[in-house]
Formats: sequence, C-alpha cells, structure tokens
Amino acid sequence: MKLTIREIAVFGMLGAVMYGSKLIMELIPNVHLLGVLTVAYTVVYRKKALYPIYTYVILNGIFCGFSAWWVPYLYLWTILWGAVMLLPKKMPKKIEPVIYMAVCAAHGFLFGTLYAPLQAIMFGLNFQGMIAWIVAGLPWDCIHGISNFFCGILIMPIVFALRQAEKNIGKSPY
Repeated sequence: MKLTIREIAVFGMLGAVMYGSKLIMELIPNVHLLGVLTVAYTVVYRKKALYPIYTYVILNGIFCGFSAWWVPYLYLWTILWGAVMLLPKKMPKKIEPVIYMAVCAAHGFLFGTLYAPLQAIMFGLNFQGMIAWIVAGLPWDCIHGISNFFCGILIMPIVFALRQAEKNIGKSPY
C-alpha cells in the first residue's frame, strides 16, 4: 500500500476531520460521526482507509492521552473497517445506504462489548466482572447504536463527495 504525497496529505486531513468531528460532538455523549467517517472512508479508499482511521487514533492519543481507555481504539475501529471491507463492493443502490447505516449502528451497539475484553485484561477482571462491565454500559451502547444509525444517513453523501473530489483531483476549475 504505497502512498503518494497527495494521499499522505489527504489521509492526514481526513484523520484530522475525524478528530475534529469528535471534539465538536463531545457535548452529546456517545453521539459522533466516527463510525460514519470510518464507513465512508472504507467504501471509498478500501485498504488505504486505515491511514486516516489510525491518524485519528494517534491524534486522539496525543491530545487526550495514551491511557487505558485509548488502548482498545487500536482495534475497535479496525473491526468496523473490516466489517465494511467484507461487504460486497457493488450493492443495489436502494439498499446500500441502509446496509452501511446498519453496520455503523451494529458497531455502536457492540462498542462496549468489543471494548470490554481488553479492559478486563488490563484491570484484572474475571469473566463475571467483564460481563458486569458490559451490562453497566448497555444504556450508553444503545445511545451509541441508535445515534450511529441516524448519523449514518450522512454516509452516502460523504462517499459521493469523496469520490467527486478524487475524480476532480488535478482538474483546474479555470
């Protein structure tokens, strides 16, 4: 996956967009555009979407601290990326948005469950402690999943905008 200088710049900016969107949306717990952007970047850039995703993860660590809460971010966004990569590239246009919204929502609903095993290992929780951790977070995961579904309405417009931008690279408007 060799990158061009243009791709390095674009992926850096897309990762910064992820981080900036997280900061803007922090006032509303578990409502953000991270899943939406992860899905959109994956649809457009496929394997290379990992670059902006991990730019976001690193920025999050730099500005918010490389702490125990951050470590699961090393795999959580890759799970969503992988789920989108497993979807067919060509889907009927009518169901494509709903499929992407559903995958985004599923990631939100499962976020705490996916997060918990590593937290259990790091904090020495047994299986019952991990389950208690998951159950305690279910209300937040419900908010996360529902908000990811509704924010998912933005996935296809973002995909369209990114594809248009990629198509028009190097074309002068004058």
